[in-house]
Amino acid sequence: MNEPEGLRFRRLNRPQIITDELQEPQYKGTSTYSGKVFRVTLVTLGGCLILPLLVVFFLLESPIHPELLSLNEPPLMSGCYEPNVKLREAQRLFEDQLVGPESIANFGDVIYTGTADGKIVKIEGKSITVIARLGKPPCDGSREQEPSCGRPLGIRVGPNGTLFVADAYLGLFEINPVTGEVTNLVSAGQMVGGRRLSFVNDLDVTQDGRKVYFTDSSSRWQRRDYLHLIMEATADGRVLEYDTETKEVTVLMENLRFANGIQLFPDEESVLVTETTMARIRRVHVSGLNKGGMDTFVDNLPGFPDNIRRSSSGGYWVAMSAVRPNPGFSMLDFLSQKPWIKTLIFKLFSQDMLMKFVPRYSLVIELQESGTCLRSFHDPHGMVAAYVSEAHEHDGHLYLGSFRSPYLCKLDLSKV
Repeated sequence: MNEPEGLRFRRLNRPQIITDELQEPQYKGTSTYSGKVFRVTLVTLGGCLILPLLVVFFLLESPIHPELLSLNEPPLMSGCYEPNVKLREAQRLFEDQLVGPESIANFGDVIYTGTADGKIVKIEGKSITVIARLGKPPCDGSREQEPSCGRPLGIRVGPNGTLFVADAYLGLFEINPVTGEVTNLVSAGQMVGGRRLSFVNDLDVTQDGRKVYFTDSSSRWQRRDYLHLIMEATADGRVLEYDTETKEVTVLMENLRFANGIQLFPDEESVLVTETTMARIRRVHVSGLNKGGMDTFVDNLPGFPDNIRRSSSGGYWVAMSAVRPNPGFSMLDFLSQKPWIKTLIFKLFSQDMLMKFVPRYSLVIELQESGTCLRSFHDPHGMVAAYVSEAHEHDGHLYLGSFRSPYLCKLDLSKV
């Protein structure tokens, strides 16, 4: 092999140094293709997720039309509101024999309450006796049968020993607990002040029995749609007066957001009304110089109040089945500023489904006559007393009503 040929051979077989610069052109096309596939896949998946939501949002109609609501930051759960487990000291009574004993009254040692299947019952010792039915059977306490069966809510004993009952669907009644005779005082569904009575809730009676003050929580929503009322924040609740002599019904105050429990002030010139959606208690002046006026008795409660009743100390018991934890997260407070989320939620889920996500936290507070918190009893997670609607004091015990639990609870106040 001569020198030129050997030189050419060495040049042809010279080792090549492999570097990144040499490799990049080889895979550039493949890398670009993979990136495009990834982006297309990502956009497709995003579209599959977002498109149904857009269809739901724009095409499905929501049952509620929520308003923008402004709530103060919840009070700290400290001091008088410090969490405890004192409600777990309560004893369950008549478990699985009473469903939804919302409100409680007593005449001596005899206890009266109404149940989810439309019955008014008497509890004497260990026995339960049905004294009246307000609606038409068959009744099993289901949502579908509520309007025809009736749903007794607030109950009071009048000065002559008769019972006054507020039924959410059927109106106001007076019942003779001995004979079982039922008298309809005000029919729900009738027009009062240009609006229909749709959700008669609680009541109180003056000492002379002349006036009955009651709440109509909404003229748009019925009791079985109470969560719609809370989430929509409808301001159509009212306080009304029934005169037992003239038989006239008068509107005393309106534009309340879920007017719920009601309790006469000691001088009977005003009533305290729990405004559930706003987490506060209002004082409505029903007679005297300030008649027709309203002011705030307690604002920014640590929960959403239901019924309110007198305590032996001269103050008031207020029951709450949902709290506004601070520190913590309050779903209702969060959603109050985001009505569009409420709209979307009710397009996707039923009320029964949403109730499963509401934390079970029972709270009862005792207020002084001035409205200052005196003490509070808690049951985090509702392990013993769940869905409390009322705290009724009698003979050193607190009887706890519930709007859906299948029992009454009895708390010995000397132990807490």
